[in-house]
Parts: sequence; C-alpha cells; structure tokens
Amino acid sequence: MKNIKTALVVGANGVIGSKLIEHLESLGNWNIIGLSRRGGLSTNKTQYLTVDLLNEAESKQQLHKLHGVTHIFYAAYQDRSDWAGLVAPNMAMLVNVVNAIESVAENLQHISLMQGYKVYGAHYGPFKTPAKESDGAHMPPEFNVSQQEFLTEHQKGKKWTWSALRPSVVAGTALGNPMNLVMVIAVYASISKKLGVPLRFPGKPGAYDKLLDITDAGLLAKATVWAATNTACANQAFNITNGDLIRWNDLWPKIATYFKMETAAPLPMPLQQVMVDKAEIWADIQASYGLADTSYEAVSSWAFGDFVFSWDYDFFSDGTKARRMGFNEYIDTEKMFFDLFDELKHQKIIPEI
Repeated sequence: MKNIKTALVVGANGVIGSKLIEHLESLGNWNIIGLSRRGGLSTNKTQYLTVDLLNEAESKQQLHKLHGVTHIFYAAYQDRSDWAGLVAPNMAMLVNVVNAIESVAENLQHISLMQGYKVYGAHYGPFKTPAKESDGAHMPPEFNVSQQEFLTEHQKGKKWTWSALRPSVVAGTALGNPMNLVMVIAVYASISKKLGVPLRFPGKPGAYDKLLDITDAGLLAKATVWAATNTACANQAFNITNGDLIRWNDLWPKIATYFKMETAAPLPMPLQQVMVDKAEIWADIQASYGLADTSYEAVSSWAFGDFVFSWDYDFFSDGTKARRMGFNEYIDTEKMFFDLFDELKHQKIIPEI
C-alpha cells in the first residue's frame, strides 16, 4: 500500500488516545504504535509499548528503535494537585518523547499536541467567549502553553511541523481515566437510581444555566489526523468542538429520562465527598446485573465531575477556524451523550435499567 505512515500515539489508553488509535486503524494506511505507562495488548494493527516517560533514560532506551515514526500524536497527561505543579511532569514527558524520536526518526513529519481551554485561562474563572485561537495569553504557569512554546521553538529550522488541538470537555468511554465526564454522569445516575433518589444536578447553582460546548472523542480523532496530514495546518492551533452548545438545565432532565429517573432541583454536592463511600453499592450493582469486573476507581472521576459542574460561567470556544480550513465534521451533543451511554451498556460497564 502506498504512502504508509507510522503513528506514535502517546497516551494510548486515554479517552483521546484510544479513540485516535481506533480511527487510525480504520484508515488502513497507518502503522500504529501506542505508548503508555500501562501498555496494552498488541494486535496486527497496533503495537503497544510500556514506557515511563518521566524517566529520560528509559524513554531513550524504549524508543530508540522507532526509526520509522512519521507522526507523533501526543495526548499524554500527568495530574498534579495544583496548576503550577502540572508544568514540570507534563513538559518532561513531551520533551523526552520528542528528543528520543527526533534523534532516530529521519522521516519525522509532524507532531500533534493535545491541549484544551486552559490555554485561554478557562480553569481560573470566567474567560472571553467564544474563545479564539488568536486570543491573548494569560499569566503563567500553564503547561499547555509551555508545551506549545517548546514545539514552536524546537521546530525552527526543522522539516517537521506541529499542530495543537484545543477540544472542550472530551466525551468518550475509555476506562481508568481522570477526565471522563460521560462515565461520571453514568455511574452517578446508576447509583442514584439504585438508592431510589432523583437525579439531581450536583454542581454550583450558577452552572446549571450557562452555555457549554463538548467535544466527542471520535470527532476529535478525525480532526487530529486532518490537521496532522494537511500542510495548510502546519504550525497552528485549532479549537475542535461538536459544533453546538448545551445548557445543563435543558440536557439534565433529558439524561434523567434516559435513565428512567425522576429529577429534582439542583443541589450543590461535592461528588468527591458524597460518592467516596459508594464502592460497595457499585459492587452490588455489578453483581446484580452481571457487569464487567471494573473497579470503582476505574469508573469514577469525581474530581473531574466537580470541576466541570463548578463552571458557573459560559465555557465555549469559536470552532470556525478549523471549519473554514476544511474540517467540517459536526455531532449533535445531546445524541452523543445517549449514544455513549448506550455503548457503556453494551460493554456491560453500566446496567440496563
């Protein structure tokens, strides 16, 4: 087959990375290498490598044979307890990957960087909406910005290019991830139903009626490959969203209806506190409905749920730049949530109730 490319997907087991690998496999003209701390089961389409990218020596040792890599898709993330603490580990991992691959891959063509709205200061509070790629910078530290600055400077004089993708909250079904809103809602609803309580919106009161956009992981995968393989996209950033906006006050009652539940007035409840003792209830649900044997920790991202549901300000970007340049995929966000809930039921992660 002509024009075979080799993708190195860094963060292969995450919501973003796993969907990206699935999309690359469907295209048929990619060799794929998945990189993560947990590794994975290699197939005839994707080879998985286990690497601790915080360890520079191990990174070099594990990656030194990857001479054929043409595209790095970087979607790895290390969590820390504060914003400043995120910079060092997340910078180290990117630098270690780029340095290791650049030294051995003579035909490296592109490095794709996964970012988010932290670039716009969205994690601090109300920010300019719709956020545009050309918006001004904010006070550091911010690891997404530092990573892009590294690529911008490091790329000078090189034949490879970079792109930066800026999704909103990414929706998917991958397990064991610290940022999976779909799983948060699905597990929260399942446990609420088991306890016989209505499905209450648990976030800040002001968050219930604000505008929010979402990014489907499958749509993001398509946009990522599009930007990485089009020369017109070289050395640029792109907001990537489903193309519509939601308000929880409209969607939340529909989610309750999907789960065949009543709803009630929003009640601010920190999920990290009210859900901490629910592991036994979840185990009982799993046993009662013959669900897959997944740990409570693997299906609960309560800290992320609290973070998203705390946004008592509009949270959305302008996604027209990518569409003006030729990426024209759209997804109905309401339908997306229900499709993903259906997928979780099919995978026997949540019950059919």
